[in-house]
Amino acid sequence: MSDLAGNPLWIYVIVAMILMAGYALVSSRASRRHSKILEANLREGLGEPASLHPVFDEKKCFGCKACVSACPENNVIGVINNKAQLVNPSHCIGHGACKKACPFDAITLVFGSAKRGVDIPFVSAEFETSVPGIYIAGELGGMGLIRNAVEQGKQAMKAIAGKIKPGGDESIYDVVIVGAGPAGIAATLAAKEKKLNYLTLEQDSLGGTVFNFPRGKIVMTAPMNLPLVGKIKMTETTKEALLQLWKKIEADTGIRIHYNVGVTAIDPESNGFVVSTARQKYKTKTVLLGIGRRGSPRKLNVPGENLPKVAYQLIDPEEYAGKKVLVVGGGDSALEAALAISGQPGTVVVLSYRSEAFSRVKEKNRARIQEAMNSKRIQVMFNSNVRQIENDSVTVVQGEQVFCIRNDAVIISAGGVLPTEFLKKAGINVETKYGTA
Repeated sequence: MSDLAGNPLWIYVIVAMILMAGYALVSSRASRRHSKILEANLREGLGEPASLHPVFDEKKCFGCKACVSACPENNVIGVINNKAQLVNPSHCIGHGACKKACPFDAITLVFGSAKRGVDIPFVSAEFETSVPGIYIAGELGGMGLIRNAVEQGKQAMKAIAGKIKPGGDESIYDVVIVGAGPAGIAATLAAKEKKLNYLTLEQDSLGGTVFNFPRGKIVMTAPMNLPLVGKIKMTETTKEALLQLWKKIEADTGIRIHYNVGVTAIDPESNGFVVSTARQKYKTKTVLLGIGRRGSPRKLNVPGENLPKVAYQLIDPEEYAGKKVLVVGGGDSALEAALAISGQPGTVVVLSYRSEAFSRVKEKNRARIQEAMNSKRIQVMFNSNVRQIENDSVTVVQGEQVFCIRNDAVIISAGGVLPTEFLKKAGINVETKYGTA
């Protein structure tokens, strides 16, 4: 025994064994905790990621937790039995930071799943579609996160600039940018920086999809670098603050954006393309599509849906003060609309959702809607469908029961229809992804 005591090596061995035992105990507890979180989410129907998300190769994963630490959402990835897994799949919003952080290349980023296919236009590594000269960046290509959309807009414009031959007929644009959301704004800034002859068209207002968010909506973004501007430090902000930032950038840099101009067609010609709008046609060498995935709002196809009281997005909650409102949908936009309206004086808010639980929504929204249900500010009808809309009422079916509800306004937040026909008409291939990259 005295020989062991006199040998300092044994001290290090004993300390190492204690540390290893402690690490094993902590890992085991974390594994059990993550297993319970995953099981609870699966029971509640929250097992499907809504966007780009990681798939883990068990043969390569060693449970180092680098992906757990790298994920900005904090609670999306866990380690179960020394293997990384999505424990909160519906919270994953496609940052992609986990893949970059993995030292063993054990992560592949994919769209869709075996249960839920996602339509994604084909794009190359340079964001060029199946039609040479037409590029896609941002939400339409599956990248909804603002920072990712901005980065894609910059990279796509870099690829375009590398293929444009300088000079030539000034009546032919080097690039027509369709959409002034995050991807379109970044692409426009990059086009100006590279001194390209560009034209940017937006069917609505500055900000694209962000403009149509409800007033006061919290927007998640991340620090980003913009051409002509530099680094923007912004994480969690409001719709209004983000739009104000875009407006300041537009004024400071002098970029030109034409608003309320919708593109109706893109047709090829010998030297590029003809981009058609309701008013005019433009010739261009290349096209960059930075439009959203919503395309046109998804309709219920029920009697009365064309009544004036039906809307497909919430802009100003105050206009619904004192009214009886039905919100249809179960995504973040539906929950946020219902919550915003319920905060107005004298409102009665009913939320109708066809499924049995809110899947693919942010944890904050899930907690807020639960609190609103508990306090009777919002009545939620799960497993329900709207049968008919009338001037002063709506008919909702829930199971075998039929309810006639007094109503002044209906907001349908059932998502949008991918502009597939528009893309196909331009010759762009659209793939349905079932858990593939």
